[in-house]
Amino acid sequence: MTRATLSAVLLVLALAGCDARPLSAVAPPSCRPPLVAATMIELYFGRAMPGGREVSDAQWAAFLAQSISPRFPDGLTVIDGQGQSGDGSGRIVPERTKLVQLGVRDGAAAASKVDAVIADYKQRFQQIGVFRVERPVCASL
Repeated sequence: MTRATLSAVLLVLALAGCDARPLSAVAPPSCRPPLVAATMIELYFGRAMPGGREVSDAQWAAFLAQSISPRFPDGLTVIDGQGQSGDGSGRIVPERTKLVQLGVRDGAAAASKVDAVIADYKQRFQQIGVFRVERPVCASL
């Protein structure tokens, strides 16, 4: 994710009045059986790289197989997306994106794994950041 994309997303969230409390401080939802309280983690991986390059499909597949899947072997969803960001000069720049959704029973326990995935992506592909959303949900896992 480029710096401009990250800045734009953070601004939108700030203006939307998001609850700034850590997820662990938010009461888990009251779920009707067979659903249970869980955490939905969404990670938005921008594919634009410095110098006009892009994370290729083969590079993404290798990253998924080597970094994400081993940490989350119970399953996940990957969605292709098309994002956009400002480049700082007022120009809108399109960017292909991968959205990874992870439904986990224990968000706190998954946090270090998510942190490791994000650090790996940033290092491998010279990224400023990976946009991350976590929210309590009711789910059948």
